[in-house]
Amino acid sequence: MGRILAIDYGTKRTGLAVTDPECLIAGPLDSVPTHKLMDYLREYCRQEIVDCIVVGEPKRWNGTDTQSSQPIRQFITVLEKVFPGIRVARADERFTSLLASRAILEAGISRSGRRDKALVDRVSAVIILQGYMDSLIQST
Repeated sequence: MGRILAIDYGTKRTGLAVTDPECLIAGPLDSVPTHKLMDYLREYCRQEIVDCIVVGEPKRWNGTDTQSSQPIRQFITVLEKVFPGIRVARADERFTSLLASRAILEAGISRSGRRDKALVDRVSAVIILQGYMDSLIQST
C-alpha cells in the first residue's frame, strides 16, 4: 500500500502533507518553493510509494472558481502526465488557511512562528489530506 500525498498549491510556496505507509495518519511533509515543486515530487515518488496525490482546489464560499483555479487545473494536468501511474484527486480547500492559522494559534506557537507562511502551508496541506481521508471513510 502506498502513501497519499496532499498538495496546498501556491504561486510562491507549496505546502505538502503525507500519510504514513498504512494511510492512517496525515502529517506535514514540507514546504517547497513552487518553481522547485515538480523536481521535489519526482524525487519523493522515487523514494516512496505514492498511490494518490490530492490537490487542494480553492473555491469561493459559493463554490465558484477563484483566480487560483486555472493555474491549479494546469498543474493537475502536468501532474497527471508526469505521474501517469498515480491517481490525482481534487479536494475542496476552502478555509484551510484560516483553519491552519487557528490550529497553529491553538497549538501555542509563538508569534514569530505564526508568521511563518511555510508552516501555514504545511498545516493547510495536512487539513486538505485529513479531509480527503475522512471523505474516503465516509464513502465506505
